[in-house]
Amino acid sequence: MLFTGEYEHSIDAKQRLAIPAEVRASIDPERHGTSFYAVPGPNGAIWLWPERTFEQMAGAMDQSLLPPEEMMEFEELLFSQAARLEPDKTGRVRLPERLLQQTGIEQAVMILGVKDHLELRTPADWEQRRQERLEKQGEIMLRARRALMAQRRSPAEDET
Repeated sequence: MLFTGEYEHSIDAKQRLAIPAEVRASIDPERHGTSFYAVPGPNGAIWLWPERTFEQMAGAMDQSLLPPEEMMEFEELLFSQAARLEPDKTGRVRLPERLLQQTGIEQAVMILGVKDHLELRTPADWEQRRQERLEKQGEIMLRARRALMAQRRSPAEDET
């Protein structure tokens, strides 16, 4: 599943957000599920993960009955804050009040496609972040390219 684009939407009085039709159309219920999980992202946004993607990532963490302390803290924070969002017949999900308060999202919201998840931000926050990123676009792309190249290197190359 590849999420891209940006969409400006609004949240109604019942805290419901319509997932864009273009996004809903790209989701395969058999492969991705029908629901989303909402979690507070490390960047101050609400992250929405397709149901099965989130569950697969959670399953990948189950390598031990006694995870390291860092994983215990991460899991406690992530899963206690996560909320499963079931879309209604029109594709709307009800966002938890606590996540909206944490991010300062009220009525207007930007929905951003960010590779494997969606991010929800206030329009003002997104405009500021986008401008900051655009000003550093060359530097950001160079750092990303270097990171990708480092991932592709074999362990044998690192020893030389």
